[in-house]
Amino acid sequence: ANTLVKHAHKDSKIVGITAAMPGGTGMDIFGKEFPKRMFDVGIAEQHAVTFAAGLATENYKPYAAIYSTFLQRAYDQVVHDVAIQNLSVIFCLDRGGLVGADGATHHGVFDLAYLRCIPNMIVSAPIDEHGLRDLMYTAQKKSRGPFAIRYPRGKGVKLEWKNEAKELKIGEGEKIKSGEKIVILSIGHPGNFVIEACKKLEKKNIDIGHYNMIFVKPLDVNILKEVCENYSEIITIEDGCLQGGFGSSILEFISDNEYKINVHRLGIPDEFIHHGTQNELWNDCNINTNAIIKKVEGLMKKYQISQAG
Repeated sequence: ANTLVKHAHKDSKIVGITAAMPGGTGMDIFGKEFPKRMFDVGIAEQHAVTFAAGLATENYKPYAAIYSTFLQRAYDQVVHDVAIQNLSVIFCLDRGGLVGADGATHHGVFDLAYLRCIPNMIVSAPIDEHGLRDLMYTAQKKSRGPFAIRYPRGKGVKLEWKNEAKELKIGEGEKIKSGEKIVILSIGHPGNFVIEACKKLEKKNIDIGHYNMIFVKPLDVNILKEVCENYSEIITIEDGCLQGGFGSSILEFISDNEYKINVHRLGIPDEFIHHGTQNELWNDCNINTNAIIKKVEGLMKKYQISQAG
């Protein structure tokens, strides 16, 4: 919200939209600063998306802040009113992933899968607050078509979050570290679990690679080619459904380009996830630091047995 306020002071075309969740999304902060440029349409996500599309046709820059799970209500509008016309609507998808205490109805675990299949759509997820600010800055720099930024519920990871935002290249990820044999490709906040796991594995003399992909669509094909040519095992991790999600997009790339490399996916299983704290649910779904370490050690054991043989 504070980032959006900063941009809006410099650009009068920026408009905020929410669907009955001004406090939950932070749009109340934006609304206090720009009361004539923030619209709460009530529990009517379909209208929120079509309204944003209309604003985009008049060269406004609408930021539609909607909970990930509730954007599902407006799927038809996302496709027909925004994507087909390739309109520059910026979707800020709050509560992407497992939300914890609100239960099965509020987990935002399907967005990566249901958005990446839509033509013209850019689909992204930052690893932390700096990444979120960079994506919000990038999305409004020029007309790019529909641009989705999904981020989790909960506390952040950086005390000093007010970085000087930079424009990102669409479809370009970043290398966190190099390694041997095994590499992890992460999307969104689970990348922080990977960073922590890498530190603990290094103490055991296990050195693995890690790339923060940032974009599910378009994928960074240069990173993927580099990974497929230099590693034996890929682990993908996402706080989203495994069916059709980020890991699936990696499998599709590998199959389409006929690479011979093993892929192991960590993510939300094919079931509705129960009520619980985020930490409990991440543990149950095997997408936390300990799950990553266990997976890596299991793969390393395979190589140790092979070498011993």
